[in-house]
Amino acid sequence: MALSVKTATTIASPAVRIWRNASRSAAFRIGLVVLILLLAVAAFWPLLSGLDPAQISVSDKFKPPIFVQGGVWAHPLGTDQLGRDVLVRCLVGLRYSLIIGGGSVILMFIIGCGIGLISGFWAGRIDGIIMRITDAQLSIPVIILAISILGVSRPTLGSIILVLSIAGWPLYARVARAAALSERRREYVRGARILGASNLRILLLMVAPNILPPIAFVAVLDVARMMIFEGILGFLGLGVQPPTPTFGNIISDGRKYIISAWWIATAPGVLLGIALMGINLIGVSLERARNSVYGGDQ
Repeated sequence: MALSVKTATTIASPAVRIWRNASRSAAFRIGLVVLILLLAVAAFWPLLSGLDPAQISVSDKFKPPIFVQGGVWAHPLGTDQLGRDVLVRCLVGLRYSLIIGGGSVILMFIIGCGIGLISGFWAGRIDGIIMRITDAQLSIPVIILAISILGVSRPTLGSIILVLSIAGWPLYARVARAAALSERRREYVRGARILGASNLRILLLMVAPNILPPIAFVAVLDVARMMIFEGILGFLGLGVQPPTPTFGNIISDGRKYIISAWWIATAPGVLLGIALMGINLIGVSLERARNSVYGGDQ
């Protein structure tokens, strides 16, 4: 029991210290406020406005934003070529972008860290095979692999998340493997083995909780990267298919009217940029806090 209590305290400590250090940062607070505001607006504005993102109104097409002459408050960011409200479409697109970005990172984290822990903790022949597979996949850029797979299948929300996670897991596997190789030589692992704990028990209950929280914090930055990839896929027509609005397909539609109705393509780009800024501020703050915590331990 004493060993379990001591292990639990050790496990919780690095994650809590990283979070506390990051929360003292002004950048972290700004990013958190920005992200919370965006999530709140994306969740409630489409409902409060009563507008359907797919509703066509030919009489309202090409309405400019309210800060341009001729704009109306009913459509704060204007309308597109079919009279659909740009703000509502962008906010719905933000939902899908966050779902795809967050979902793919969670899945690649689970897959990559699971494989990396097994590879690093058991090492030997298993490690050699897994690392060769990882090296081969790392040689192919994520977006190229995603385009290749989605180009021969029908893109759906689930398939996009799955493809991006399959394309991105090797990086997490590498990081988790390096951490597992380091942890398996520590005294608490040797002590647990002497007490009769199995390798699987040591890996799941001692090693994994020690190394996964810091990796999870750094993974926040990857959400922004996956959101960019989702936008690229949508722009190429390989994202969630219309009439569902996403940043990529809104920008793709709006580029045809970039001179006469610039707001159609500009609004989703600006909103995506704000979301990425918020996520990056949080991610960078967490990464700096992680480095300070582990730098202080060394």
